[in-house]
Amino acid sequence: MLCLCLYVPIAGAAQTEFQYFESKGLPSELKSIFKLSVFIPSQEFSTYRQWKQKIVQAGDKDLDGQLDFEEFVHYLQDHEKKLRLVFKSLDKKNDGRIDAQEIMQSLRDLGVKISEQQAEKILKSMDKNGTMTIDWNEWRDYHLLHPVENIPEIILYWKHSTIFDVGENLTVPDEFTVEERQTGMWWRHLVAGGGAGAVSRTCTAPLDRLKVLMQVHASRSNNMCIVGGFTQMIREGGAKSLWRGNGINVLKIAPESAIKFMAYEQMKRLVSSDQETLRIHERLVAGSLAGAIAQSSIYPMEVLKTRMALRKTGQYSGMLDCARRILAKEGVAAFYKGYIPNMLGIIPYAGIDLAVYETLKNTWLQRYAVNSADPGVFVLLACGTISSTCGQLASYPLALVRTRMQAQASIEGAPEVTMSSLFKQILRTEGAFGLYRGLAPNFMKVIPAVSISYVVYENLKITLGVQSR
Repeated sequence: MLCLCLYVPIAGAAQTEFQYFESKGLPSELKSIFKLSVFIPSQEFSTYRQWKQKIVQAGDKDLDGQLDFEEFVHYLQDHEKKLRLVFKSLDKKNDGRIDAQEIMQSLRDLGVKISEQQAEKILKSMDKNGTMTIDWNEWRDYHLLHPVENIPEIILYWKHSTIFDVGENLTVPDEFTVEERQTGMWWRHLVAGGGAGAVSRTCTAPLDRLKVLMQVHASRSNNMCIVGGFTQMIREGGAKSLWRGNGINVLKIAPESAIKFMAYEQMKRLVSSDQETLRIHERLVAGSLAGAIAQSSIYPMEVLKTRMALRKTGQYSGMLDCARRILAKEGVAAFYKGYIPNMLGIIPYAGIDLAVYETLKNTWLQRYAVNSADPGVFVLLACGTISSTCGQLASYPLALVRTRMQAQASIEGAPEVTMSSLFKQILRTEGAFGLYRGLAPNFMKVIPAVSISYVVYENLKITLGVQSR
């Protein structure tokens, strides 16, 4: 049961102490009070100043820079529930108490090795009755006014961006703890994520190539369907042609992931003073900037991927031959065609993907997390699939315009067009539906791509010695 003991100033009256119990509802004496002042004893004022700003940021729903009573109560209710989940996950023996061995085991699961003496020191900081164990009340009292973003237990279960690879390149990079960076586990996660992405992209490459063909060639006069598109590709170049462009699509995973990770670490330092507890909008800004830097670095490979996917049998002998011919015929600028719509597409994709994922995660935690913060494989896959699908849907028109601009020189008689003129041309000749050509095969690949990525990622983590829970 949640209990608050608060001193509330009321005009014309002496300072009054009220006790608020969750089961009783809001006392009538407090209903007329819009803002709440909480008086803290002077000896605790130093501690109060340290957590006040983070508490306000975490609980301020109306963004007025202050907490009213309802916001404060809601924050404590939500935070206490998450603390209970973490307590239960640490309580390996299910006896209602946490001892030194359980702390050592839990930290070992997170990739941190400590001695028994260090574990006992942690215990002593929370142990009030000298039993060298922590019960629920001691755990709650110690952590209740510490923002929940510092709790790694929930974060680790819900990390998703290196797992779910759907062949797109605008996702917000993964969050790595200090321990993961210090122990070198971060690069194993990246390697496992890169390997999972390579396998999933290869398995769904025929759908990806069909999407590109429909984006570039489909129109009202050439209404290319899924079956017709596959038939056309096989007739023109055989079954092997279904994987055209996949080589460079896999090849760009490694440099893009590495650049994005390094850039994200730098962007976190710019947008937040506390890089371990980024809020959702700070993650969006840092992730979008990191994505823009990574995309700028590997964008010529994006152009090559599109040209290789659209090539006819015998047109190029390979990636290097394709790059050489583009450079000789069109110049360096050709490798950055479609760059502007690609950059503009980062914000809606990353923003909606992240926002939807966080919303689904928080909804699940609020409604269904009873004994553990672990959502299970199915929930993770569902959240990743839905959030990625929503992100792609929002940014798809920009992706289509980017692909057509990248492919301009490969289309016979195609004039040079700008992003705005191409938008106007598509709307004039094909209507709004024309901005979503190729959407069907794009969505068809999401579920298999996410599923394959997850399975391969988990197996590669085991191979690389990354501990899974």
